[in-house]
Amino acid sequence: MNAEPDLQPQPLENWRLVVTAAAMVLVILVFVARLFALQIVQHQKWLAAANQNRVEKLNIPAPRGAIYDRRGIVLARNVASYNVVITPAYLPDDPGKVDEIFHELSRLTGVPVSRGVVDKEHPYVACRSTQGIRQIVNFGETFAPYRPVKIKCHIPREVAMVIRERSSDWPGVGIEIEPIRDYPTGYLTADIVGFLGPVPKALVDFYKKKGLVPNRDKVGYAGVELSHQDLLAGKNGHRVVEVDVAGHIIGDLKPPQPPVPGKNLVLTIDTRLQDAAYHILVKQIQYINQRYPMPDGEPRTQSGVVIAMNPKTGEILAMVSYPTYENNRMARFIPAYYYKQLAADPLRPLLNHAISGEYAPGSTFKIVTGTGAMNEHIVSLNQIIDAPGIITLANKYYANDPGKAEKFYDYNYKEGGFGKIDFLHCIAYSSDVCFYKIGGGYDDEINPGLGICRLGTYAHALGYGARTGIDLPGEATGLIPTPTWKRIYKGENWSTGDTYLASVGQGYVLATPLQVLMSAATIANNGRQMQPTVLREVVDAEGKVIQPFRPKVRWDITKDPIIKVFSNPAGIGRCKPTGELKTVDPWAIKQVQKGMRLAVTDSTHGTLYHVFEGMENLAVAGKTGTAEYCDNKAQKRNLCHRGDWPTHGWTVAYAPYNDPEIVVVAFVYNGGEGAVVAGPIVRRVMEVYFKLKAADARRSSQSP
Repeated sequence: MNAEPDLQPQPLENWRLVVTAAAMVLVILVFVARLFALQIVQHQKWLAAANQNRVEKLNIPAPRGAIYDRRGIVLARNVASYNVVITPAYLPDDPGKVDEIFHELSRLTGVPVSRGVVDKEHPYVACRSTQGIRQIVNFGETFAPYRPVKIKCHIPREVAMVIRERSSDWPGVGIEIEPIRDYPTGYLTADIVGFLGPVPKALVDFYKKKGLVPNRDKVGYAGVELSHQDLLAGKNGHRVVEVDVAGHIIGDLKPPQPPVPGKNLVLTIDTRLQDAAYHILVKQIQYINQRYPMPDGEPRTQSGVVIAMNPKTGEILAMVSYPTYENNRMARFIPAYYYKQLAADPLRPLLNHAISGEYAPGSTFKIVTGTGAMNEHIVSLNQIIDAPGIITLANKYYANDPGKAEKFYDYNYKEGGFGKIDFLHCIAYSSDVCFYKIGGGYDDEINPGLGICRLGTYAHALGYGARTGIDLPGEATGLIPTPTWKRIYKGENWSTGDTYLASVGQGYVLATPLQVLMSAATIANNGRQMQPTVLREVVDAEGKVIQPFRPKVRWDITKDPIIKVFSNPAGIGRCKPTGELKTVDPWAIKQVQKGMRLAVTDSTHGTLYHVFEGMENLAVAGKTGTAEYCDNKAQKRNLCHRGDWPTHGWTVAYAPYNDPEIVVVAFVYNGGEGAVVAGPIVRRVMEVYFKLKAADARRSSQSP
């Protein structure tokens, strides 16, 4: 028989026990070390992570401030917009009931029940996504079932009311009321008020620091909405809340910080005058196109500018840039097709040409030349200046240059010019030849002339060549050329002919309509240049004025020494300032004022006599300008012919003469003669202003 097997347990070898025990100890040590690291060493890190999952900071949008004109007319306000939202967690448990709700919502809103997918390539973006209701709800249910997702934005109020009435039968479905911008005056004030848009990608970090939320909050894109963004936007509030894993808000962890509403702004604009100026300009443009047709069959002009300002305070009373755009179309969102259409328009309607357009100012610039000539005693008040229709100049580029003979023409050269006239009539008649001689000198008759260096410093003193600082975005600087500028940008020396052209606002001189206005306003205000502004008052939500209007003086050329003195006024080589500064004699300004008044009263050749004829009850002073130009548009239309250049029309005037309260500039692109095309605009705007003033006075006297 076989022996029975030995079933006695064999003793465990010691080394196996040691290995097993060591392994267990090692595992325990690893766990302990890891726990120590997580709970002790990295405690703050993981506590913060846990709190981040548990704690959420909710940003509460602040109501944007409203914008009014000086009489309380609303220019921008917030109105209710209705959005359909669904909170996935509150939908019925019955899938059939959910489908029924989705189909009813689809019928009311036009959003399909099911369409597309939500993924990385097709993300859900509130109010912009094209997915169906089911896809949007599934997206919300996945990430935050207790947070409402927007199904359709900006629905009609009637549809919103129907959905709200059905809310008891449709759990989870609601109406969210969101404020959006509304511009009651629309295109009439679009260039001043501007519009809103989403936070630009390039400025996300900038606006985040200000507490705004990209893809939700809107910011100013143009006009006052942009330039006074911080005042209008206010300050967003916030809540620090505890949430569960589904995103359901359990409660506040800290006292909520309510939003600070944006301030309300009262502008200097009078909407009545703005409306009148706009339609006066448009009608004049239509008249010009009918009365003076172009050989190429295209409209002679399609754009222009009108600005009215109080010269004593700098308040802009009206500012029209035509053509313009409809900012109400930007209220809910910026339609891509409309924006592209505006951006591609060669007339550039998105540009406020009143402050951003740069044009040759033509003879309106003679205000500068005249002021410098009187202050520098280039000519005496009674000196007789010979103003034939044509003069010949030896155009020189350097000191010993014998020069090349060139002819310079007055605008009435075909009639033989103006003959012998004094300084005041040079302004009144706007004689080009007279100002050629005053600006650049001429033989022994006027030697030396004002020169380009002195011409430049007087131009800057009257508001040319730099931004005025008006509180609107996009202001251009214009251009007052110098010999150094020409060498850098044109590769040539300055010539005496360049000075001749600059003296009458031609050549390289460029200005914005606002700068032309400011030059006349400074003269009208006896040398005091006021800061132009469209903001009158800042008002809080309760209507209390927290920032009243206080006119600001930029400088007074009769008291502030800002006129540079040059050792070489003609600018041969470059302008060489001595470092000395001086003021303008008030007497010199008075003479320019007299010349501008004579332009209205002189029946012989006064450039504005026929424009203001019949307005004996109102003393007006002004200056016209007919500026030759040849830009890309003119070249494309083949309008640039030597000796017969196309011209812009200008007129700037102020009234009453002895106590001015309004200055108006009108500019008509490619309009032709300034007195003919722009002069009537200025007159009609002034007539409306004084009629409105009289009507307000009567109304005020009749009120108890």
